[in-house]
This record gives sequence, C-alpha cells and structure tokens, in this order.
Amino acid sequence: MRVGAPPAPTGEARALEIALITGMSGSGKSVALHALEDAGYYCVDNLPPELLLPFVALEQRNGTSRVGIAMDVRSAASLPLLPQQLAVLRAQGVCLQMLFLDASTDTLVRRYSETRRSHPLTRTVAADQERALVQAIELERELLSELREQAHVIDSSIMRAAQLQAYVKAVISAPSTPLLLVFQSFAFKRGVPVDADFVFDVRMLPNPHYEPALRPLTGRDAPVADFLRAQEEVTRMFEDISRFLSGWLDTLARDRRSYVTVGIGCTGGQHRSVYLTEQLAAAFSRKWVTLTRHRELDAQSAVVNS
Repeated sequence: MRVGAPPAPTGEARALEIALITGMSGSGKSVALHALEDAGYYCVDNLPPELLLPFVALEQRNGTSRVGIAMDVRSAASLPLLPQQLAVLRAQGVCLQMLFLDASTDTLVRRYSETRRSHPLTRTVAADQERALVQAIELERELLSELREQAHVIDSSIMRAAQLQAYVKAVISAPSTPLLLVFQSFAFKRGVPVDADFVFDVRMLPNPHYEPALRPLTGRDAPVADFLRAQEEVTRMFEDISRFLSGWLDTLARDRRSYVTVGIGCTGGQHRSVYLTEQLAAAFSRKWVTLTRHRELDAQSAVVNS
C-alpha cells in the first residue's frame, strides 16, 4: 500500500534518504509510517524485500528525496535478502535510517485481543489460540532479530499514537551522525523499556518524593534539580555513568552502531531519573547528537492533551 502521492519526475537522479520501518506486528509500524508521511516522506507499506533495490532505483530516477518504507514478517520468506540489500544501498551512498518498533509480549497479546486481528505467523504454529499467538510473537522476534540489531529500537509498549509519532519525527529529523545517543528516564514499577541498550538503576539515591514541597514537581523543575545537585550520591552516580559511557561510546561508534539508548530508572520516573537524564544529555551533547525521552512524563502529557 502506498501512502502519499509520488513527486513529479524531474528526469535526473538525486541523493535519496530512506527511513526503513520494521518491527513486531502490533507494535505501531503504521503509526510510525504516517509520522514519516507527515514529515514529507513518500511512503510505501509492506514492500517485499526483493523489490527494494528496483524500487529505490525508480525513485532515484523520479527525483524523490525522501522515502519511508515499512517491511515486516509478512514478507518472512524473503526477509533474509534484506541485510545484503541494505549493505548495497549504503555502499551506493544512500542515507539509510532503520527504526525497529517493539513492545512487550504481554502488550502485543493484549493489542491483538482488543482488535481481534490474527497474527501473520499464527498459522505456522500448532497450538490453541492464545498459546499460538504467544508462539507466533516469539517466532517473529527470532526472524527479525538481525534487523533489530541494526536499527534504532523504539519501545511502544506504553506509548500513545501521538507520542510515537512525535518520537519518530524527532529521530528522523536528528542530524546525520555516526551515532545517535538517546537518554530515557523511566519508572521501574512500569517495567524496564525493551529498547534500552544500557540500564542504570538510580533508586538508591535520595528521593525528592519524600519532600512535600518537591513531590508534585519533576526533575525538570529547578527546586528538584537544586535538591538533587546538593546530594553527594547523585553527583557520584552522574560521574560514574558518564565515565562508563565515555569509555565505550567511541568503541560502539567504530563498531558501526548507529543508535545507543541509555535508560535511567527510578521508582516513579518523575524526579531522580528525569534529572539525571537531562544532565547526562546536556553533558554528552557536547560531543554526540543526543535526544531525551521521559517515558512516564510523556505519557502523562499525552493523557492531559488527549
């Protein structure tokens, strides 16, 4: 299915930017593709991998500048072709961004139950209906594991559509760089984000939640920041995390890692993790392109604005 109208042919090839959306069925790939469309990408859903190179050549001849493509396990038989084709495109100088949409198995099962849709791999496993769905999801994870390793993973487990669209737009609009560094705060009580490459637990730090004047505020607010900045343990945690990341980011970039997501978790995702996420992003932005996400705060904002 094509999303959006193709541009008028110009008669000459131009540099092409490709955003490839892949990931788990039910994780929000169609929402991400519509975010690309809103950002001016010419989008195609469910393009068979064997058609990728001819399609790209055609769009280059048509003078298309930005293309969004969704591929997933619906093309399971030809997915093994994709890594080699992506290598060919990169060798041709095509600017390629890969986003992998993921969610917890419980979330995917719930979404399928709510929509009453069948998973594309359900027929390949023999079991009762609920067990077949879980088995299909696990099989899909296995089939897509190689693509996941190459992509920027986005955990949509507790994200609303508007949040997901906003984050996809932020990622694709980030400047081209050898490595994009994402700092994400979260609450352990709502689960560890599945898209985090590194997770740091800061629950042992002094908690502003127990200060009545600070409880309704967040780590973005000056009174909370002043409170935490005055705590020796918070400073030591910041320095320890900074030292660890500084020692490995260059190595990860040399290993052709395009994206690294760092999760900072506290109990409620409101104060300590938010403060440290902001501080770390500011510090590392001097050398790396950085993005910040606050999973719990963003979710609350989406509820208020919905």
